[in-house]
Amino acid sequence: MSETAALPGRRGQAARNNILILDAARHVFLGDPKAPISQVAERAGVGISALYRRYPSKEILLRHICHDGLLLYIGEAEVAAEEPDAWAALTGFLARVVEHDVHSLTVHLAGTFTPTPEMGQDARRAGELTKKLVERAHETGRLRPDAVPEDIGMILECCAAIRVDGDPDRTLELRNRYLALLIEGLSAKGPDLPGPPPRPGEMNGRWRPS
Repeated sequence: MSETAALPGRRGQAARNNILILDAARHVFLGDPKAPISQVAERAGVGISALYRRYPSKEILLRHICHDGLLLYIGEAEVAAEEPDAWAALTGFLARVVEHDVHSLTVHLAGTFTPTPEMGQDARRAGELTKKLVERAHETGRLRPDAVPEDIGMILECCAAIRVDGDPDRTLELRNRYLALLIEGLSAKGPDLPGPPPRPGEMNGRWRPS
């Protein structure tokens, strides 16, 4: 039995409603970041007042689901840091982040809310963990020498851009296919990559509210 299911009475119902709201919000805002918050309540099957009691504004709800994704990314990076095989650590991390669809929210919701200082702190933590994974993979000699930590985020965004409407299983199949191709590119011994790599912080402007 889950902890949520075990909660008694109104507390249990509130916790279950929160799960429904967050699941609905991810679905609605991935489809249309400009959708009204009423669509989230309708999809979740809860009253708009119940939603507003938990999330007083659309911006707060957007920020919450995006921060959840960031924390999931950090959690997976911390798991990867414990993997003794540095190449398996990096590639396994990429596979898990793609499986959890972490970057779809990043791609779709950038610029739709004001990040908090806590989110900024967690983003820096995510960057540090990613850098360490890349450094360890470089030490094995299996990661191409011109790959940089910023390439990892761009690879994940490329995978997140693949979406078959109404078919999440096929979406994941295709994402895994192209992730395998991209990983092969990371390990290639071929010619240098064209153009300079992403610079640290170069893509951060997307997070400024438009």
